[in-house]
Amino acid sequence: MTPEEQERIRACSQEIAEILYRNSDKASLKTLEGIEQTVRQQMLEHVSPEVAPFFVNGAVRPGKGRSRPLKSLVGKLCLQKHQAERLGVKPRSRISGGLEKACLRLSANESFQNAEADIAALTGIAVGHSTQQRLVGRQAWELPEAKQGVSEISIDGGKVRLRDLQDSDSRWRDYKAVRLQGTYYAAFYQDNESLVDYLNAQRLLKPVVCLGDGHEGVWNLFGQIASADERREILDWYHLKENLYKVGGSLKRLKKAESLLWQGQVEQAKALFADCQRKQARNFEAYLDKHRSRIVHYADTQTQQLCSIGSGAVESAVKQIGRRLQISGAHWNRVSVNPMLNLRCAYLNGLLAS
Repeated sequence: MTPEEQERIRACSQEIAEILYRNSDKASLKTLEGIEQTVRQQMLEHVSPEVAPFFVNGAVRPGKGRSRPLKSLVGKLCLQKHQAERLGVKPRSRISGGLEKACLRLSANESFQNAEADIAALTGIAVGHSTQQRLVGRQAWELPEAKQGVSEISIDGGKVRLRDLQDSDSRWRDYKAVRLQGTYYAAFYQDNESLVDYLNAQRLLKPVVCLGDGHEGVWNLFGQIASADERREILDWYHLKENLYKVGGSLKRLKKAESLLWQGQVEQAKALFADCQRKQARNFEAYLDKHRSRIVHYADTQTQQLCSIGSGAVESAVKQIGRRLQISGAHWNRVSVNPMLNLRCAYLNGLLAS
């Protein structure tokens, strides 16, 4: 920009400012916040809608055809059909891509009602909570694809409260969350087939480590990932330890058993409870037998940094996803669960960052 152009902008801006000031409510100009809001609203209503079309027409020349009104981050705009198509505006959408992404970022973190209030406060544009909800339902997010070979997968279950159920039914239902390499988030509600297909579509290294707790449903899913000789199933150490201490009784014995299990010595750990009459001991022995092949030498695995020994990454994923799905008072229609899971995961995967 040349000095002459800068000077012309200053002169034009001064004239615009004088006109806007004359037509402003002086009562709103008594505080800096009031001035900020007034200037922004005046710019959105009178200035940006005059400037933005110049950029639009410069990028895509106008022609014949009907115009479509849009709400945008720079105020109300009217785009012809071919301009909207060339500029990537979704068919039949009344909201620009930038404003839509801002709405989705807020909806991924808070209730739709709060998102409505916050988008108005942050941008000066009114987008109702019902529109915010419809935006979420219309999205078709692509699941994240690991950029490198996948060496670790963890799966865990989360809870979501539903509304469209019989009064006699439990309101809570399970969904499955997946974490790849401790980095990528994905979640599925009543769609285990898609979960399995998604994981098998990744570039899985051999062997791929499958980390999980003792839940049968998790291991059933892992059983469909790659082939038995291409995966290495590992029982989460912290769940193993948690189940050990449920036995109760002698703390000395529990500590000795923990030390043995830390070294993968299952039979020696079981022998410590041979004379224990507690029902919890029998339950723990059955637990060890069930997961014997998944109990590794945790000490060596951690020392050599071969892989993770805990499913903390996916448990963190469930908590992160749940921060939106389980906000105070939230309960969902079944058809809304997967779109909301997808939105939250898209946010956590950074798809709404720019």
